[in-house]
Amino acid sequence: MSTMDLPLVAGVDGSEPSLRAVDWAADEAALRGVPLRLVNASLWERYEGAALAHDLGKPSGRSMAEDIVGTAARRARRRAADVRISTDVLPEEPEYALVREGRNASALVLGNRGRGGIANLLLGSVSLTVAAHASCPVIVIRGNHDNQARTGLRGRILLGVGDASTAAVDFAYEEAKRRGVPLDAVRAWRRPAHETTDHPLLAGEPTRLHEEQAAKVLEAALKDTPADMEVHRRTIEGPARRVLLAASREADLLVVGARRRQPRHVGLQLGRVAHTVLHHSACPVAVVPERA
Repeated sequence: MSTMDLPLVAGVDGSEPSLRAVDWAADEAALRGVPLRLVNASLWERYEGAALAHDLGKPSGRSMAEDIVGTAARRARRRAADVRISTDVLPEEPEYALVREGRNASALVLGNRGRGGIANLLLGSVSLTVAAHASCPVIVIRGNHDNQARTGLRGRILLGVGDASTAAVDFAYEEAKRRGVPLDAVRAWRRPAHETTDHPLLAGEPTRLHEEQAAKVLEAALKDTPADMEVHRRTIEGPARRVLLAASREADLLVVGARRRQPRHVGLQLGRVAHTVLHHSACPVAVVPERA
């Protein structure tokens, strides 16, 4: 099966953020022309057996999980009738299950928060962990938007151009092309504090050099831009995190790369920029793995 034929996978836990992710994923699957797979993963088997639930007169964890994915599937079918939809219930830690699902997915789509004690965090621990470890792009649905991938409110895709953004650039091209909207490519730059000078003949020279370097990086990243694509190139002074958060208010999707280190490396494999925008972006965020 080629990458183009791989399903889009959405994690569902019945929470409102996950249902918003289902809406967005249904649109995205329709845009891509790929199947949509809805997955619920939890450790209900560990904490409650079916026999105990029956004795207490309560639905078992599996029954509840099947109801959750069934409801999500009906919601997705109403939204995207032509998309082939499948569901699955997995008795596993959701982080591990979703990362594994990503090995055979074109992308993973997740809500920004889940059920339980993590509901008050800026970003749920499941979404953060999956975004840090998945081998495919992970799209976290967050921000104030209309839950639509096809006809977003802002009409533009935002790309944060880092030092190694090849996969992120390609992903952003495809997303802009599917929607028929412009791509807003941004490269942030900063002048190191130690390069400031009070000499009148040198004032502004370090700033110009750093801005020119940022423009060169941006042009190199976008050298293979399709001829028929509208791309807006911008170099903006400031920390990349702050620059992208401000720009996210005018975008339907923010795309950033995340460099993956050696497979045996433990811990979160997210840079500071990806970590920050996942917590604070005003629009959905796509984290695209960049292989070192």
